[in-house]
Amino acid sequence: MSDVQDNRPSPAMIRVRQILEAGEPRDRASEAFDTFILTLIILNVAAIAAETISPVYRSAPAFFRWFEIFSVAVFTVEYVLRVWSAPAEVRYRSPVWGRLRFAVTPMALVDLLAILPFYLPFLGVDLRFIRAFRLVRLLRIGKLTRYTGALYTLGRVILARKEELLTVAFILFLLLVVTSSLMYFAEHTAQPEAFSSIPKAMWWGVTMLTSTDIDGAIPVTPLGRALAVVIAFFGVGLFALPTGILGAAFTEEIARQEREASPEKCPRCGQVLKPPEP
Repeated sequence: MSDVQDNRPSPAMIRVRQILEAGEPRDRASEAFDTFILTLIILNVAAIAAETISPVYRSAPAFFRWFEIFSVAVFTVEYVLRVWSAPAEVRYRSPVWGRLRFAVTPMALVDLLAILPFYLPFLGVDLRFIRAFRLVRLLRIGKLTRYTGALYTLGRVILARKEELLTVAFILFLLLVVTSSLMYFAEHTAQPEAFSSIPKAMWWGVTMLTSTDIDGAIPVTPLGRALAVVIAFFGVGLFALPTGILGAAFTEEIARQEREASPEKCPRCGQVLKPPEP
């Protein structure tokens, strides 16, 4: 009995977990933390891309350095607090093994990889763009609710499927950031002009995902060509998803409007069984 009591998380641990993960609705501390981390992640992605533009980086190298130090410090504290507060969840209740099980979960590994290159510079590979994956965790920000007061069919359809559409948009953004970064590292040495920076590689990624003209920038390395095949394959499928989502939503919305507009009648006598909803 005493062992069970010793394993119970403290109120402070529970509160930290609520702030870091999913707190109660209208938990201002949790919402503020999520907004801050989301903003910092987006700024990190922008800074990493800007660093690859030589004139921009040369204009303020100290700023990029200190921003990196600040970001790593925040992400390190966040990672440590996540591991420390893991036993607040029942599935990680063991103080030692529970934390170890949490540390090997996919998102915890992403958190670790986001800060590890800063502490292990001898790796020689810049893995900071992996921070973009952390946006997946923050999809809970401003949890979307169903909108019921729309007057137009299009508005109702988009709002009814906003969660699915936002998910697809985030997946496309993550795919673009990761593949463009990998393509930059794969092709920059072989084609320094065509892939001079991550933003330029992202433009190439957009043209590939949308199956438009790629401005003559063709990968020449084996890794670059393999990535181009993967990008083209996923691009066709991912861009077809919004069409399918909206098409199904339109069908459902039209059927709902028809049911509400016409009363349900008995197929034999024609008597109204249920009046239309007001």
